[in-house]
Amino acid sequence: TKVSEACQNCYAEVMAKRLSGMPASKEKYKNGFKVTLHPESLNEPYGWKNPTMCFVVSMGDLFHRDVQFEFIDKVVKVIEDCPQHTFQLLTKRAYRMFDYFCNWRKKEVPQNVWLGVTCEKGKYKERIDLLTLIDAPVRFLSCEPLLGDMADINLDGIDWVITGGESGVRARQTPIQWFRDLRDACEKSNTPFFFKQWGAWGEDGIKRSKYLNGSLLDGIEYKMMPGDSW
Repeated sequence: TKVSEACQNCYAEVMAKRLSGMPASKEKYKNGFKVTLHPESLNEPYGWKNPTMCFVVSMGDLFHRDVQFEFIDKVVKVIEDCPQHTFQLLTKRAYRMFDYFCNWRKKEVPQNVWLGVTCEKGKYKERIDLLTLIDAPVRFLSCEPLLGDMADINLDGIDWVITGGESGVRARQTPIQWFRDLRDACEKSNTPFFFKQWGAWGEDGIKRSKYLNGSLLDGIEYKMMPGDSW
């Protein structure tokens, strides 16, 4: 369900439809991009032998209105049972994440959870405000695709910022100054900054393969992680 401008060219929607037609994944994606719960997948982390970074529900939103808190409880129970792994929870529905952790759960956020919100432009900064009200070990922002200038962003209480340009044939171009402003805000507040990619539009304003455009901003690779310092 599209909730803001970053959803316009959703890569996961395209991927889900593609997977629904492949024999190996046809059953799991039989509903296409409709919200579908997969309780049979909850046990997978118990079998991972090495400490793993897991992006939970990478092609959806765990805090969608059609995902009941009772099911989220089951997800969080797995997270608690697997302290050797780190789990990233990213949402555009910050109000539901806040409601779950601060009103429903009434227990501390597991120490192996990173909580994040997507904030693609300034008009969605209320998501950041709600995130900072949750007492989580790591709070992060995904400003990807970056669709507005975030020069005046308040990064108090934020432990990590990811940003990047949009990919795909309908990709919207991000002015380089918007990336610079966000980078400078992170440096000023000593917030780790991760520039993921240019996407379909290169630093020179030419549209080409995202792999050719790379991930250098002003000639520098920024791949900082939580805990890193400038």
